[in-house]
Amino acid sequence: MSQHASSSSWTSFLKSISSFNGDLSSLSAPPFILSPTSLTEFSQYWAEHPALFLEPSLIDGENYKDHCPFDPNVESKEVAQMLAVVRWFISTLRSQYCSRSESMGSEKKPLNPFLGEVFVGKWKNDEHPEFGETVLLSEQVSHHPPMTAFSIFNEKNDVSLQGYNQIKTGFTKTLTLTVKPYGHVILKIKDETYLITTPPLHIEGILVASPFVELGGRSFIQSSNGMLCVIEFSGRGYFTGKKNSFKARIYRSPQEHSHKENALYLISGQWSGVSTIIKKDSQVSHQFYDSSETPTEHLLVKPIEEQHPLESRRAWKDVAEAIRQGNISMIKKTKEELENKQRALREQERVKGVEWQRRWFKQVDYMNENTSNDVEKASEDDAFRKLASKLQLSVKNVPSGTLIGGKDDKKDVSTALHWRFDKNLWMRENEITI
Repeated sequence: MSQHASSSSWTSFLKSISSFNGDLSSLSAPPFILSPTSLTEFSQYWAEHPALFLEPSLIDGENYKDHCPFDPNVESKEVAQMLAVVRWFISTLRSQYCSRSESMGSEKKPLNPFLGEVFVGKWKNDEHPEFGETVLLSEQVSHHPPMTAFSIFNEKNDVSLQGYNQIKTGFTKTLTLTVKPYGHVILKIKDETYLITTPPLHIEGILVASPFVELGGRSFIQSSNGMLCVIEFSGRGYFTGKKNSFKARIYRSPQEHSHKENALYLISGQWSGVSTIIKKDSQVSHQFYDSSETPTEHLLVKPIEEQHPLESRRAWKDVAEAIRQGNISMIKKTKEELENKQRALREQERVKGVEWQRRWFKQVDYMNENTSNDVEKASEDDAFRKLASKLQLSVKNVPSGTLIGGKDDKKDVSTALHWRFDKNLWMRENEITI
């Protein structure tokens, strides 16, 4: 049990969340559970293992067997590439969902980004010149509801990733925080494209003031070549199971995933630890991934004094310092100052009848019913549309991974608006630099 569990501030916090209903970002939390990091920074977790992020792009028709030490008889480049994409995806989970607990003792409530906030940086990969430079752009494209869009690209190896995330939260009677993700990720590796959905999660340990994340549900990785990976997550129960557990099955096509015995491979273990892989019709397992063997490579970010006022670490500098010091009055003062400035800007825009212009991302309508000039219509050959069709994934604004005909898809949801990176906007950027 955390040393903070019996404090009066934590007791008051528990009382407030017992009847909480609404946007988690509006909930005030005791200083010891606040993180000095903005949510815009979380996008960097997708590429903190550059070698794994770029490995699929290095696989070709001649060397693909060299990239599968656990299966020297892997049948094709496409299969080897899917296995590499799955290994990279599994590698991102520890950074995304465990790193804060490991570094700060428990999960913390991140700073809620303001509209227009950005976070940028790069991985120079100096020790691996064959990798080239990888760039991250992250932008808060909506404040109500909070949505962060991001793009990561490596031009040398023709790899790009883009996506956006939004969450909806709620508390159970036992004060477990449930989190439903909205949005998705699109990974492009040369001529191949992958659609990735993100899993739901829940945060346990709130009653004892020691929160931690556990994943549940499933994720899909759908390739443009037809191959599909279905990843099912589970956690530790009262009597059985291990924390952070998963099972991933790889199929030749979406049509085969209704029967688990059709899987070409079964990968299982702990996404925060070690996982193994077994090939179909084999009884021999091999190590697939060990998160302890692959250290993260942190993003290179400009010094705060060189950053634009909209960049996260400069904008939140005073708040972050107050959080690290545990100075309650200073946290409140600096946070209110920043938030009041943002409210004043939104009021000025309302009076002028204008809307904040996003820097690098645009909304795309997949129902083609939105008439706003700021929204583009999705083309017939749009990558998300085509991959969602293969998977029978709903394109509506429903929880990530919702299939057509699923419970959430049947609800009265009339929008299908998704954020997309516009590289031309980045090329014309003249204020913010990497």
